[in-house]
Amino acid sequence: MAKELEGFNFEQRHGKARVRVGRVWRSKDGCRHFMVEWNVNISLLSNCVAAYVRDDNSDIVATDTMKNTVYVKAKECSEQLSAEEFAILLGKHFTSFYPQVFTARVKIVEKPWERISVNGQPHEHGFKLGSEKHTTEAIVQKSGVLQLTSGVEGLSLLKTTQSGFEGFIRDKYTALPETRERMLATEVTASWRYSYESVSSIPQKSLYLNEQYLNVKKALVDAFFGPPERGVYSASVQSTLLQMAKAVLGRFSDISSVKLKMPNIHFLPVNISSKDHGSIVKFDDDVYLPTDEPHGSIEASLSRFWSKM
Repeated sequence: MAKELEGFNFEQRHGKARVRVGRVWRSKDGCRHFMVEWNVNISLLSNCVAAYVRDDNSDIVATDTMKNTVYVKAKECSEQLSAEEFAILLGKHFTSFYPQVFTARVKIVEKPWERISVNGQPHEHGFKLGSEKHTTEAIVQKSGVLQLTSGVEGLSLLKTTQSGFEGFIRDKYTALPETRERMLATEVTASWRYSYESVSSIPQKSLYLNEQYLNVKKALVDAFFGPPERGVYSASVQSTLLQMAKAVLGRFSDISSVKLKMPNIHFLPVNISSKDHGSIVKFDDDVYLPTDEPHGSIEASLSRFWSKM
């Protein structure tokens, strides 16, 4: 919220970034362990203008206090919960405990620790580091109004066929050949906005938002690849991106918008020939040079008409 200050519009916020916390829960018999590692970022919008203009810090919530709050609240969570639920919990605390704080923005990135299996059996307390990261952001206002976004970062997908690129603009700068047969690889960054407008409207089912995260990720992956026996043809990264976004909105009624960033990570066909020996390596949809610099960058968002992006 902007304030007028000496003839200027003035906005400010402060917070604590990169608060890393690990939390372990145990089953009732103590045998099976569950764990998360979260990187928490907190930003508070509050009435503390006096600190800027009068050297008066009496309305400031110290950022060290914010850090300590993360650990205290993690300790208080005796039952396993999702990153979304923890972000909302922190946001509710800061906006209700401190009179001067009117909005809390809490971002969490969850490190992808996954339970390992040994000899085909899930290990009770063993985990390995996976790839893509679960992200969330909760913006909580003192009134209880909520904006909740979840997402995934680093979701690497590749298919070796059923992809092409034809009919694009050709001019004197164009060297790229048209093709109906190429590899398609990308690293998806996706975020989706839930339609819940208040803290009280979040479903009370345990770990519901964790399930939603896994289900949305599966919908994205399924739309990218298509049926396992035949796949689905991609006419461009743009076309595939839209199909992925539509799959999410078509399946989940409590999601109002989805945003996707999909760099086109290139696998360049390799042909090597020399004047003396002719063809040394002749490309036949089999040998490629993988490269991610430079790469194409494709981004888009899709929302329902009633959605507030």
